[in-house]
This record gives sequence, structure tokens and C-alpha cells, in this order.
Amino acid sequence: MSTLAVYRNIYTEEQFQKVYGTAKDLERPPLTLKEKLARSCKCSTHSFHTLLKHRIPIVGWLPRYKLKKWILGDLIAGLTVGIVHIPQGMAFALLTSVAPVYGLYTSFFPVLLYMLLGTGHHVSTGTFAVLSLMTGSVIDEHLFENPLHRNLTSEEQSEIYAQRIGMAAAIAFLMGLIMVIMFVLQLGFLSTYLSEPIVKAFTNAAAFHVTVSQIQNMMGLPLPRPTGSFAIFKTLASVFRAAHMTNVAELIISILCLAVLIPIKELNVRFRTKLRTPIPGEIIMVLVATGITFASSLDNRYNVQIVGSIPAGFPTPKLPALDIIPNVIGDTIAITFVGYAVSVSLAMIYAEKHRYSIDPNQELLAHGISNMVSSLFHCFPSSATLATTNILESAGGHTQLSGFFTSCVVLVVLMWVGPLFNYLPKVSKEMV
Repeated sequence: MSTLAVYRNIYTEEQFQKVYGTAKDLERPPLTLKEKLARSCKCSTHSFHTLLKHRIPIVGWLPRYKLKKWILGDLIAGLTVGIVHIPQGMAFALLTSVAPVYGLYTSFFPVLLYMLLGTGHHVSTGTFAVLSLMTGSVIDEHLFENPLHRNLTSEEQSEIYAQRIGMAAAIAFLMGLIMVIMFVLQLGFLSTYLSEPIVKAFTNAAAFHVTVSQIQNMMGLPLPRPTGSFAIFKTLASVFRAAHMTNVAELIISILCLAVLIPIKELNVRFRTKLRTPIPGEIIMVLVATGITFASSLDNRYNVQIVGSIPAGFPTPKLPALDIIPNVIGDTIAITFVGYAVSVSLAMIYAEKHRYSIDPNQELLAHGISNMVSSLFHCFPSSATLATTNILESAGGHTQLSGFFTSCVVLVVLMWVGPLFNYLPKVSKEMV
């Protein structure tokens, strides 16, 4: 009995023809490379739609959006987070050693891009204090001139800020590129080594580090930012040595801001279940401080530093200064892993709390593309943010659509309201 006959006894006729083909198939000439590729490519409308939903998640969840059930929560949460983004973005821009307006750009573009590509329903992206502080340290290490120095003219400050945002945008571009490479290599599995205790420990350490870095600004001391190892101790030592140069007016503003903001934050935490939306203490403080400074001319009478000109509109897209990438690649890798750890950890924590799943690899792609595209619009590195993510969830957000309303708030400020913050004291902004 031949081999074909044996296999015909094992398989049915239909199975046999499916596996080995018919007699006519055996007589056909060998397939060309083009025909083999065409057969191996299982392209169809269904597979394309599945791929699209995986890589652009909004295609999957938006058609299933429960309008009546979710829209109010997303609207309120998005507007609340947008209001917080305004002072937070400008404050973290100073941590990055760039002009405040670039913090508004970084609070707009990454939010929109993550809404399209992200899988975390309760994740809020934008400026993050730790990334800003790390980026600012890298910039200060390579560009020694401090734009906050009081003896510089506005033109000189603008020129220095332009050099600094060029480097910050290049770091953001490289950070995004590294994340996209990690996505291609499917390194999302690294998220399994992150846990909630690690995130909490990191958060507390980051809060302490940021607080120490802001002491000199609270006291109005024009000191350079220490870099390298033991930066915290160097900062404290330089503050103690220069304590006699404290600007009393700026110190009083800082203390008053803290005296108002801390109780408001405690009320928001204690009554989060009763309050439909958190009390927007940050934006209230910004408006009050701006009005008092404008009416009293604190900048001229007591040498209080103010934000200054905030141009309306958007910057012209521009490729970052990629020639400096070889000088900052080591620091950027560290910044990338911090941003990845925080972003994916937050997404996993809230996904587990609300019983849905995220795709760690897709999160890498979302944040990678967000940073790469945003860098073209003079944005510095961004990631998921601890404070606004907590606000988004507590305010009743349900989906990534809340990011659209957040972007609308920032858009209004960029297009029309921004110039009204010209007289905002920098110490007041740093407190919020």
C-alpha cells in the first residue's frame, strides 16, 4: 500500500485535500515568492479592524461609549483636571528650566494623543514633577546660564529659554523614540515587576525631592540648581548660606499660598465622596495672586518675580535640536524608565480598581508617540501624572474622553486667556 493510500485511510477526503491538495494541485508548478507571500498574508476587513482597535484603542471603545451614563462624569472630571493643569503646567515648566508657556503646550498635546492611543481609562497625562526636575537638571548641567537670574534683560532671558526648550524637546523626542523601540521589542512585560508599594515609595520620595528643590524659590533666592550626586543636600546647604538674602515679600506669598492650599486639599480628600467635584483651590489661588500682584505692583515695589508674557496661540512645528542627543542619551534613558514606571504602574493600579485590563505594550506606544509628536511643538518630557490622575478618578471620570475636555480647557487658556496670567507671581505658581 502506498503512502498516499495510508494517509487517505487516516483522513477524510475533504481533510486530505485541504492538507495535501488535489491531484491537480500536485501537477501545478511551484509557487512564486509573490504567491507565497499573498497566501501567508491573512488580510481581511476583520483582521484590519482588530489591528486598528489594538493600535488605536479609541476606535474600539468610542462606538461602545455609554453617552447618558458616562458623559457627565467625563465632562466634570476633564474640566477639573484641565483647571489643575494650568498652574501645574506652568510650575513644572520652571522645574524644567524653561518658560512657563511650554508647560501649557505639554499639558495639551500629550493629553490629546494619549486619548487616542492609551488604554488606561483613568490615566491623566501631562507634566510630571519628577520628569521635569530630572530634565531641568540635565539642561542646567549642559547650559550653565540661569534664565531666572534677576540681572538678565527680557531679551537675554528669551534667548536662553529658546536654547533650553530646544534641549528639552530633544530629550522628549529621544524619550519617545526609546519607548517606541521598547514597544517594538515587546518589553511591556517589565511592568509585571512594578507594584503599588514601589509606586507609593517612589511618590513620597519624589514629593520630598520636589519640595526641597522649591525652597529657594519660595524664599526668592536666585541660586543655581545643584546637579549630580547629593543634589538635595547641596540645595539645603546653599539655601542656609544665602538665607540672609531672602525676599520677604516672596516668602510671605509662599506661606499664604500654602496656608490656603493645604486645607483645601485636605477637604477634597476627606469629603471626596460627598463633593461632586474637588474644590479648585489651585486656580482660585492663581487668579487671586494675579489680581493682587497687578493691583499692587508687587513686581516693581518689592521685586517679586512674575511669569511675564505668555504668547497666545500655538508654536510653529519644529524639529528638536537632535544634534545634542549624543550628549544626553544616558540621562534620557533614566528619564524614560522613570516615566514608563510611573505611567504603567498608575494605569495598572486604576485598571485593577475598576476591573478592566490595560495593554502595557500599547502604553509604551502611546507615551512614545505622545512624546515624539509633542516634541515638535516645543514640549518637554511628559508621562502619566500622579496628582491629576487621582483627581480624574475621584471626580468621576469613566473613559479617556475626559482628556478631550481637559484639552479644551488648556486650549482656551492658550488661545485667549493666557496673557491674563502675565502678573502671576512665580512663587505663587510654584506652590500650586
